[in-house]
Amino acid sequence: MTDTARDILSPSQLNALARNLLEDTFPLIWVEGELGNVTRPASGHLYFTLKDARAQVKCAMFKPKSQWLKFAPREGLRVLARGRLTLYEARGDYQLVVDHMEEAGEGALRRAFEELKSKLAAEGLFDADRKRPLPAHVRRLAVVTSPTGAAVRDVLSVLQRRYPLLEVDVLPVQVQGETAAAQMVDMLQRAARSGRYDVVLVTRGGGSLEDLWAFNDERLARAIAASPVPVVSAVGHETDFSLADFAADLRAPTPSVAAELLVPDRRDLLARVHNLQRRLATAHAHRLRNLMQRADRAALRLNALRPQARLDLLRRRQDDAVRRLHALWRDRQARRIATLRHADAILRAHAPQRRLDHLRARLLALAPRPQAAIARTLQREALHLRGLARSLEAVSPLATVARGYALVTKEDGTLVRSVAQVEVNETLNARLVDGTLRVRVE
Repeated sequence: MTDTARDILSPSQLNALARNLLEDTFPLIWVEGELGNVTRPASGHLYFTLKDARAQVKCAMFKPKSQWLKFAPREGLRVLARGRLTLYEARGDYQLVVDHMEEAGEGALRRAFEELKSKLAAEGLFDADRKRPLPAHVRRLAVVTSPTGAAVRDVLSVLQRRYPLLEVDVLPVQVQGETAAAQMVDMLQRAARSGRYDVVLVTRGGGSLEDLWAFNDERLARAIAASPVPVVSAVGHETDFSLADFAADLRAPTPSVAAELLVPDRRDLLARVHNLQRRLATAHAHRLRNLMQRADRAALRLNALRPQARLDLLRRRQDDAVRRLHALWRDRQARRIATLRHADAILRAHAPQRRLDHLRARLLALAPRPQAAIARTLQREALHLRGLARSLEAVSPLATVARGYALVTKEDGTLVRSVAQVEVNETLNARLVDGTLRVRVE
């Protein structure tokens, strides 16, 4: 066989084919292992290996993804990584390019929790319309919890402080570990079969997701939903949520709050009892008064059958009518006297003599006003006339004459304004300031 018949590949071609084969064969995968050789160069990318007891795989997590990690990657930490297999052609190394990474333990539990939650929700196990209201007054309560935990102490302390009359039975179970869920399911069913309790409280204190995992058991969630007795769930802290919370008829954020929701405060109950006692006493007194009035009316009717009692009754009624008549007459007289006094005051205010005195005083006050008005009018008119005189004097011909000029007129009084108006030997009159001259034209 010659070389030309062979398929000869270069290293880059071989690596490219291997890369395509890896990327096409393996979809997005999850890998769990222990971190090793963790490095973060200046570029911001994260390089590490995932290993177990027998093998390891190189991994890379580029900067845009590695910036959103919720924990600090370190040697020996067990993680769960999601990514795609590829091959780095320059060196011929295959690696896992990671786009998401979380700590292995809690991440797996959280994923299992979400999957089971979605499954049960799709079945309608968490629907609000299947949840039952709690009884208005709880007489007997079953607390399914650890008898040595802090949660039971908080619950019993709050119940004793708020409502000491409540009968409480602590049904001991494990609240953590592999057998905890089975024990709680068994105790919940026994409490329901006993028919003794009005409400069952399932509770424990706070912890990690792994510590609270028994309350995410599917069997426990179904047992709570199927319980014929209303169930209250109070697991962990306010931010903790479990499948038991979603399946229960009521979810309380903490064990103490659950105890407060289950029973009323005795101080409020005492105040309500006192209020009811006052209302009962008031109603009793009202009822007693009505009965006494009925007895008095009955006694009057019985006495009315005797003539003397009838006369006494009529006499008392007559005296009462006379007293009311006198009171009415006095009241009417008082109103009439008040009306007369008011009318007298009005007449006095409008008496003719008083009116004349008022008009006379007003006339005396107004008397000087016309004279003053006339004087002011005459003064204004005099000033006006003087102004007119000054204006006439300014345009008067006599004023011109007084300054040394003369007014020349013909015999018929025509004012001579030009020499063309006169003839030789014509007689004219020249008006001066102190008299008139007769002159002849030559």
